[in-house]
Amino acid sequence: MIADALLLLLFPALMAFAAASDLLTMTISNRLSLALAGGFVLLAIVTGMDWSAIGLHVGAAFVVLTIAFICFAQGWIGGGDAKLAAATALWFGFDYLLDYLLYASIFGGALTLLLIQFRLLPLPAALARQPWIMRLHEKGGGVPYGIALAAAALAVYPHTGWLSHGA
Repeated sequence: MIADALLLLLFPALMAFAAASDLLTMTISNRLSLALAGGFVLLAIVTGMDWSAIGLHVGAAFVVLTIAFICFAQGWIGGGDAKLAAATALWFGFDYLLDYLLYASIFGGALTLLLIQFRLLPLPAALARQPWIMRLHEKGGGVPYGIALAAAALAVYPHTGWLSHGA
């Protein structure tokens, strides 16, 4: 019963927190990525995932972390985004990795286009006093890509074996 509640709530709650954190602060805490990794280990054990499956999930996370680190080193993405993508890949393994990356690309492109349009509009005075909105509105500002990564993860998660494990 507790495992079912964790399977239903832990991953989505952490993803929602990642999106909100990136929106409001343009940062994704290392603790969040560690919580995702720890949650995976806990639930892999509780659900009886075999060692070969765990190895494949770790392999997917390693591949994503390697590629994301290269993107971070080039200045294309933030470090928090790289770690979040890798921690999410740990949960999805290779089975759902392509779906996740495809959704993240689509959502990230849409988010970027929305931000470009938002940055062209003048801010109403009430919004101009909010630091997080001003940060989003800066013409040369970054994109809180954690929102797209979290949305993609939430779109894919219901289709994985995690939620059907208890059924």
